[in-house]
This record gives sequence, C-alpha cells and structure tokens, in this order.
Amino acid sequence: MNALDSLYQQVILDHAKSRHGDGPLEAADASHFERNPTCGDEITVRVRLEPGTDRIAELAWQGDGCSISMASASVLTDMAVGRTVPELLALTDAFRAMMRSRGAGEPDEDVLEDLIAFHGVSKFVMRVKCGMLAWVAAEAAVREATARP
Repeated sequence: MNALDSLYQQVILDHAKSRHGDGPLEAADASHFERNPTCGDEITVRVRLEPGTDRIAELAWQGDGCSISMASASVLTDMAVGRTVPELLALTDAFRAMMRSRGAGEPDEDVLEDLIAFHGVSKFVMRVKCGMLAWVAAEAAVREATARP
C-alpha cells in the first residue's frame, strides 16, 4: 500500500469513528431509509432545506453498518450542508461514477474533495453499495423535499 492509499484509508477510519451528522434532525423536510442486505448496513437520512430555497440547511443521519458506509455518511454530511439540491445531485453522480469505475482512471479531486478517499473502495464490487448507501438515501430525501409545495 502506498502512502496515498494509506492516507485515504485513514480518512475513512477517522470518519467511521467520529461520525459527523449522526443523530436525529428535528423538523426535517424529508427523510429516506436505505438498507444493504448483503452487508447489513442500514441508514436513514433526513434533510432540511433553507425556507423557500433548494439549499440544504441541515442533513443528519442515523444508521449502523460497516466502516465504509458510516464513513461515507459522515463525509456526506460535511459535503451536503450549504449546497443546493442540484449541486448535491451532481456531486452524487460524480461519486457514483467513481464508485462504478472499479478503481480505473483518476477521479477529479477538485470535484470529489474528501470522497476521493473512497476511490480504492471502488475496486471491491461488493463494497460499492456500502459507500453509496447514504448518498442514495440523501438523493431520494432531497428529491422528496424539493417536490413538496
């Protein structure tokens, strides 16, 4: 393992231990539950938008699962708050593309920021859903939140 891979692995472990955004969110505009039956991961993502906008004011989650899924949810919280829904959806698409790459190519660190740490995870097909679980739940929650009148 090279030094960069080791650093990325440490980012995942740090987020898995110090889980940003883990907890309830009162007055959420929407929530969505996802489960990965293969790994046993479960997560509910709740989102609150700034009133009258599509900007994410708060995002919180509650769940249990492997280090990859919990770390990914933690990074999601850090990256989602303050973004608009279209920005988060575009970021989710970029993350999904990287996770489906099977480790090929060089992902754009300027776009993915801390999510770049999950590039190595994309080499393990059975772990891709672990990394994507919170993002899929967030994607559904923000779509629901923006669809409400």
